Amino acid sequence: MSRVGKRLIQAAQEAAAMARGEPVPGAIIHTPPNVRAIRAGLGLSQSAFAARFGLPVGTVRDWEQGRAVPDQAARVLLRVIEADPNAVQRALQRAA
Repeated sequence: MSRVGKRLIQAAQEAAAMARGEPVPGAIIHTPPNVRAIRAGLGLSQSAFAARFGLPVGTVRDWEQGRAVPDQAARVLLRVIEADPNAVQRALQRAA
């Protein structure tokens, strides 16, 4: 079997292991932020959270209910909101 074939088989085995929840050495799993916990920590309703950070309320609802997963840019925004919500709000005010 070729080197490429062996690597494809290894990749498929690693993917199957990750799907079963098994740790795979060297694999980095990016878990989406817990939007509900971030929002609740700020004491905001879904609509207030969405309005404060310029997000569609339907998107916030979908994230919280598991119907959608934040993409990479949204994950970064949510992590910044989690760490320093006022910084995001100040940036949004400057951009307006």
